[in-house]
Amino acid sequence: MELNYNNQIASELGLRPVQVMNTVNLLSEGATIPFISRYRKEMTQSLDEVQITNIRDRHEQLVELDKRRQSILDSIEEQGKLTDELKAKIEAATKMSELEDLYLPYKPKRKTKATVAREKGLEPLAEQIMEQGNIDVEHLAETFINDEKDVKSLDDALQGARDIIAEWVNENDEARKKIRKHFSKSAVVQSKVVKAKEADATKYQNYFDSQEGLMNAPSHRVLAMFRGEAEGFLKLKIAPTENEALEMLDDVFVKNDNEAAGQVQDAITDSYKRLLLPSMETEYRKLVKELADEEAIKVFAENLRQLLLAAPLGQKNILAIDPGFRTGCKVVCLDKQGNLLHNETIYPHPPQKESKQAINKITSLVSAYKIEAIAIGNGTAGRETENLIRRIRWDKPLVAMMVNESGASVYSASKVAREEFPDYDVTVRGAVSIGRRLMDPLAELVKIDPKSIGVGQYQHDVDQTALADSLKDVVESCVNSVGVELNTASKQLLSYVSGVGPSLAQNIVDHRKENGPFKDRKDLKKVARFGNKAFEQAAGFLRIRNSKNPLDQSAVHPESYIVVKAMTKALNCSIEEMMADEKLRNQLNLNDFITDEVGLPTLTDIMQELSKPGLDPRQKFDFFEFAEGVNDIKDLEVGMRLPGIITNITNFGAFVDIGVHQDGLVHISKLANQFVKDPNEVVKLNQKVEVKIMEVDVERKRIQLSMID
Repeated sequence: MELNYNNQIASELGLRPVQVMNTVNLLSEGATIPFISRYRKEMTQSLDEVQITNIRDRHEQLVELDKRRQSILDSIEEQGKLTDELKAKIEAATKMSELEDLYLPYKPKRKTKATVAREKGLEPLAEQIMEQGNIDVEHLAETFINDEKDVKSLDDALQGARDIIAEWVNENDEARKKIRKHFSKSAVVQSKVVKAKEADATKYQNYFDSQEGLMNAPSHRVLAMFRGEAEGFLKLKIAPTENEALEMLDDVFVKNDNEAAGQVQDAITDSYKRLLLPSMETEYRKLVKELADEEAIKVFAENLRQLLLAAPLGQKNILAIDPGFRTGCKVVCLDKQGNLLHNETIYPHPPQKESKQAINKITSLVSAYKIEAIAIGNGTAGRETENLIRRIRWDKPLVAMMVNESGASVYSASKVAREEFPDYDVTVRGAVSIGRRLMDPLAELVKIDPKSIGVGQYQHDVDQTALADSLKDVVESCVNSVGVELNTASKQLLSYVSGVGPSLAQNIVDHRKENGPFKDRKDLKKVARFGNKAFEQAAGFLRIRNSKNPLDQSAVHPESYIVVKAMTKALNCSIEEMMADEKLRNQLNLNDFITDEVGLPTLTDIMQELSKPGLDPRQKFDFFEFAEGVNDIKDLEVGMRLPGIITNITNFGAFVDIGVHQDGLVHISKLANQFVKDPNEVVKLNQKVEVKIMEVDVERKRIQLSMID
C-alpha cells in the first residue's frame, strides 16, 4: 500500500515517486522537515519545506483514509454482507465521502421511520412499488394492513413503504454523488439576522440578509457567518435549488409513469427534504468550514513567519518602557544578552504629570547603563511616552522605537516568565519582553503562544488542533532557518531546534549551568539523553560563537566536516584561511568531492556557508517613526498622508498602525492600483508604508486607509 501512497502523492503534487518515497522514509525515521530540507537534498532532489510538508500531510490523510477503509470492511464483513463487488468499490474509493456513502446502508442505525416500517413487515410492499410495474398499488397495500403490526389503514401501509424507499434513496451511492455535485455547483449560503437580537448584532450587519454562492464565499465571510450563528445572532441556511435536485433524483429512481412511480416520486421528495438535504448541508458546512479554516490558518501562519523573522536590532544595551497613565510607566534596563539589570516606575502622564522627574530619571539610566536603544510598548500611553522620549536631547546617537507589545501581557503572566523572573511582578516581566523583542523578536516571541501574538484572522474560530500544528511548523522553520546560539539560547528557543524538543532543551540548559559553556558541537553528546539521532537532527542548526572549530559557528553539518577537511587539504590551507579567501575557494572543483553520500547540492550549500558563516538571514534593522502631533484617532483628518507600519494581513486587506492606538484598514482594493488577489503580493508584516486617510469613524473606532495615490 505504501507504494500506492507514494505514486498517488507524487501524481497529485507533481513530484517523482522516488522523491516522495525517500521523504516519507526520512519522516518515518524521525527526521524533521527543516533537517530534511537543509541536509538531505540528495535524497529528496532538493525539495523545499513546503513540498516536504505537503508530502507529510497528504501521507497522513491517506493513512487515515485506509484506517477507515479497513474499519468499514471489517464492519460489513461481520454483518455477513460483504460481496466481492462491494469490496472492490470500497477498495477503489479515494475520498472519505465515497467510503461513507458506500458504508451508509450497512451502518448501524438508531430507530428510524424505515426501521419501524420494516418491523411492521412493509419492506416487501416497498420492493414491489420500487419496481414500478403496472400494479394496483392501493389493492396491494391493503393486503399489508395488520392491526397486530400497527398497520391499521391503507395510508399506514403506503406511508411505511415510502419511508423505506426514502431511506433507499438517501443511501444510494449514485444519488448521493449527484446531489453532492449539485451542492458543489449550485449551493448558496443564506444568512438572516435573528430578529430578537438585531439591536445587539450590529457587528454582523453585513450578514443581516445576505446570500452568496457557498463554494465562492471568501473564508473570512464564511467564518464571520458561522461565528454570528454560534453567538445566536444569525440564522444560516445552505442549500442548492430544490427543483433541480429533485429532477436529478427522479432521473436515478423513476423508471415509469404509473401509480407506483408516483409513490416513488413522493418518497424521493420526502427523502430529499428529510434526509438527503440535511445530510448534505451538514457535510458541506463541515467542508466549507475546513476550507475556510485552512485559508485562515494559512494567513495566520504567513503573518507569524513574517513577524518571527522581523529584523533584529541585535545585541545592544536596552532601556525598555511599558507605558501607562495612572499606574505609571515601568522602566527596565537590559544588558546586551537581555539580562535584567534594573527596574523602576516613572509617572510622566496624567494624573501625576511628573514629566520633568521622568526625563531626569531616564537620562540618568541611559548614562548609568550605557543604553544604546530605547524600546517603547505601543499600547496605552505609548505615543505619549514616545513624545516624551523625543523631547530629550541626547549627547550620543540613540535609537528609540515603538515595539508591538501584543502578547506581552500573556507572557508576563505565564509559567515561562515566572521561571525567568520569580522575584518580579508582571509589569517588570512585560517591560523586559518589550525590550527583548527589539533586540531579537524571534528569541522572545517563541515564549508566547502564537495565537496571542495578534496577527491572525478568526484564529479562535478555526480548528485549534490544525492551527497549533501549522503554527508549530512555522516556528520550527523560522528558528532553524536563523540558527540558535547554543550557549545563550533560552530553553524555549532551544526546544524548537530540529530534533531537540522541551525535554532535551531543559537538559541542555541544565548541562550549561553545571558545566559552563559548550566548547564545541561534540560536547552536545555529553548532555543527558542527547543521543546520535538527536545530534544528527540538531547539530547543524546550533551555533557556538567562540568554538575552536570555526565550522561550529556555521550551518555546515558536522557530518560534512570531513568534506571541508578534504577541501583544505586540496588547497593546502587551514579552514580559517579558506573561509576568509574567496580566491582560494574558487580554485576548488566541487565535482572532485562528490561521493555516494555527498552530492552537488550539499557541496554548493557548504561553499555558500563558508563564504558567510552563520549569517543571519533576516533583514537589517530599519528605523521607523510615526508622524509628530498625530497621537489619537481624533487627530485624524480625511486626506492626511501618514507613515505607518503593517501589523496584520488578512484575505480582505492589511491593518496599519499609524500611531493613534487604533489600527486602520487598507482594503485589498486600496493596496495597489492593479487588481490584487492576495495582500501578501504587495505588503509584508512590519513593512513601513505611507497611507492616506479615507474615512474616520471615531465612535466605532474605525479608520479606512488607502495606499493608492
